[in-house]
This record gives sequence, structure tokens and C-alpha cells, in this order.
Amino acid sequence: MIPERILSLPCWQGEPRAEPLSGGLSNEIWKVTDAAGRHVVRLGADYPCHHVSRARELMTTRAAHQAGFAPAVRHAEPGVMVTEFITSQTWTRAEVAASPERVARLLHDFHHRMPLFVSGEASLFWVFHVIRDYARTLTEGGSRFAVRNAAFLALGAALEAAQVPLPIVFAHNDLLPANFLDDGTRLWLIDYEYAGFSTALFDLAGVASNAGMDAPQARALLCTYFGAEPAPALMRAFDAMQCASLLREAMWAMVSELHLAAPGVDYGAYALENLSALRDACAAFTDRHGVSLP
Repeated sequence: MIPERILSLPCWQGEPRAEPLSGGLSNEIWKVTDAAGRHVVRLGADYPCHHVSRARELMTTRAAHQAGFAPAVRHAEPGVMVTEFITSQTWTRAEVAASPERVARLLHDFHHRMPLFVSGEASLFWVFHVIRDYARTLTEGGSRFAVRNAAFLALGAALEAAQVPLPIVFAHNDLLPANFLDDGTRLWLIDYEYAGFSTALFDLAGVASNAGMDAPQARALLCTYFGAEPAPALMRAFDAMQCASLLREAMWAMVSELHLAAPGVDYGAYALENLSALRDACAAFTDRHGVSLP
């Protein structure tokens, strides 16, 4: 049944027809067709537990459209955003992993163009702060995962210590494969809930870890982005950031288990899936760099 909230929106021309879209881990997403064409409707409230502000997401989505990365916003009101529907293919892990150079060029362009278009108060995303804040949320909420907080925080501190200074860029910060759309000519980026000023390494490491890139693919990603072979310290920081990305994704799921209820999403299972990937990434880090992690 189509939610009344969607049917009552004032932006439709004629009678709207709607069908749910899968893939949203925190939002309800619908494809709506009316006399003007096809649209995507996202229903979602602010999520303070995840530092998500819908007003900031709306500003960023509009800025990303102006910069040439995102579909146009057709309508917005509290808790609802309607965007243009792009006829495209949603990328899979395999498709992201097979295209490191193309992804690197897109991210380099995004990181350096977006500051020209975003407005208002600057938003900062630092994954290690997020990890620490998630640990507090797990404890305060009585999460079954809170017993692991000491280990999570020790690992996060070690991964943060491995980072190197880099210029601040405006990053997407949620580069799951499903957030890449390919229309056959170009790539689009969607879902800007976590976008903000950050380090390029979080996007680069996030896209690599989320897609399961192997070592040659990850090196191609970095070489294309930076225009040179990565120095050993940068490579170590990148590998550490891949672990941090997976730790953040696992803890995101743990916090979501306390506070969210997206249809059909098992947050506990998603947390365990990412913890398994994290163990593998930490083992690979130790093998490559001879450094044991907590």
C-alpha cells in the first residue's frame, strides 16, 4: 500500500503510481510515476544517533546536482525528499571493484568540486570520532554489542594513529556500491546523509573495502587518485582506513539495531557480516605492514 504521506505530496501532476525500491538500510524509498515522469521519494527523519540531518542532506544533494554528480531535487519538505529518477544500473560490488580508475577519477572530481557548491555551516566527518560516539551510544542504549566497546575503541585508536596528514576535501562518506548509478554514459552518486568535509582516504578506503577490492585494484585506485605510486606511509594509512571503514559500518549496524527499523533489514546480521570482513582486513594489514592491531 502506498503511504498516504506520498500520495498527499503537492508536487504530483495527475494521479501518482508508486512501487517500493529495495536497498535502503535506514530510509523508506519509493519510485513514483506521474504525468511528468518518474521520481524517487525518500522518507526519513533526522537520526541524531547517526549524526544525520535531513536539512543538511537536502542542501548537499542540491549542491551535488549543481556540481553535476546527483539527480535533481524536485520537491522537499520535512521528512521527504523527491528527486529525479535516473534510468540506470545500480552497481554491485564486482562492478565497483572492476573499475578502480573510473571510481578514482569520479571521487577526485567530487572531492574538489563540491566545496564550490555546498553552503551553510560546515559539517565535518571524522570516522574515529564516529567510532567513539557510537561506543557511547551502544553503552547508553544497553546494546548487546556494548561488551565489545573496549576492543572497538582500542582498535580505532590504533587505526587513527596510522593516519597521515592530507588536505581536507568534501567527501561522500558512505560509498556502498548501491550508491553508484551507471546510466551507460556516466556515473552518478546518490545518498548524501553522511557527506561532509573529511579526508579523501575515508572515501577511497570505504569504496575499496565495501567493494572487496583486491590489492592490485586498491593500488590502481590510489595511483589514479593521487597521480603517483603511493608512498609506504600513505599505503599503511589507507589499509588502516579500510579497517576503520569496516569498523564504522559494523558499529553503524549495532547502533541502528537500537534505533532504526527499516523494512526487511537485519541490523544484527549486518553487524556480524562487517565484523567478519573487519577481521580479514585487520589480518591483511598485519601481513602487509608487520604491525599487530589490538
